[in-house]
Amino acid sequence: MNKFLALGTLVMLAACSHDNNVTGIAADRAVDVGVSAPPVAAAADAPGAVFALTNQVAGNSVATFARAADGSLTWAGSVATGGTGAGSGLGSQGALALSDDGRWLFAVNAGSNDISAFRVGANGLTLTSRVASGGVRPISLTVHGDFVYVLNAGGNGNISGFTIGGDGALTAITGSTRSLSGSAVGPAQVAFSPDGRRLIVTEKSTNRLDVYAVGDDGVASAATASSSAGGTPFGFSFGHRGELFVSEATGSASSYVIGNAGQLSTASGAVLTHQGAPCWAVVTKNGKFGYTANAQGGSISGFAIAPDGSIALIDADGRTVVVGPGNIDLALSDNSRYLYELNGNRSISGFRIEADGHLNAVNNVAGLPASTVGLAAR
Repeated sequence: MNKFLALGTLVMLAACSHDNNVTGIAADRAVDVGVSAPPVAAAADAPGAVFALTNQVAGNSVATFARAADGSLTWAGSVATGGTGAGSGLGSQGALALSDDGRWLFAVNAGSNDISAFRVGANGLTLTSRVASGGVRPISLTVHGDFVYVLNAGGNGNISGFTIGGDGALTAITGSTRSLSGSAVGPAQVAFSPDGRRLIVTEKSTNRLDVYAVGDDGVASAATASSSAGGTPFGFSFGHRGELFVSEATGSASSYVIGNAGQLSTASGAVLTHQGAPCWAVVTKNGKFGYTANAQGGSISGFAIAPDGSIALIDADGRTVVVGPGNIDLALSDNSRYLYELNGNRSISGFRIEADGHLNAVNNVAGLPASTVGLAAR
């Protein structure tokens, strides 16, 4: 690899790791652990909630913000995971994951090598289970039906599966742990396809997309690898037709269609964002729009997604909205009316998604610890 290209890739990866401290905010600052969060069921423009993972070494917790019907956020407290965080960036997407029905919230504890499950109820979050992650340094989670999979980035790296009991207890699925393509591959995210039949893992260092078939018993197969259309695949999300939208930290986004045998066909390859380090990606529930959070560009790029899965920038310069330096994660409300972005100063900005895909600011809430990673929203 050309040494200048290699240096540029390292810079992009550093931007996406979001492990730099922010002036004036202590990396392990305490939050108000144990305060109940409000109900989070959301329909139409009903109220909901946004969750963030504090990722603190002294004790990990989930911070909760109540979401009003107009999309604005207010602090509602936090609940301990029972585990510990890494205290710095995880270089991943999906550190928090909500079940499709909104009943369960799952969190990684990268410092204690385990994961936590919470029941989401009318009185807030209740910790129901905490289990070993099946590996070292869990960084990303995904849930479909009664199954949860976690991506472990430490050691040789792997994915490992669990069932969710009726009481919220997590139980490891025998034979579900599968290796990645190798060691030191720089994994970034694991997620189920919409039908739950596949798992996808992005590998930043190898420029690979790994596809695992998942049986009715929740056991994943060995991986089938596909080459990424762009460099350094990072975050991704699915549209309602199963199209796959992937951010690429070297400055682009690509889209794919998954075939019946699990093969990936490129719909649009490496569409430039013209913004630095697009690392995190979401797709609206109707599948019309995708967004990338650009860590170096300090912006969010919006894409229109065609019925065939192909993508095109909404704004020619890639700046659908400017949010400032250190842009580090994205999450959509359950109805996709609102987009939330985690800033480098560990504040959260909210935006209403308009009919043409453009974004209008709602409000900004601040005060999270500098170690905070991951967003989930209802």
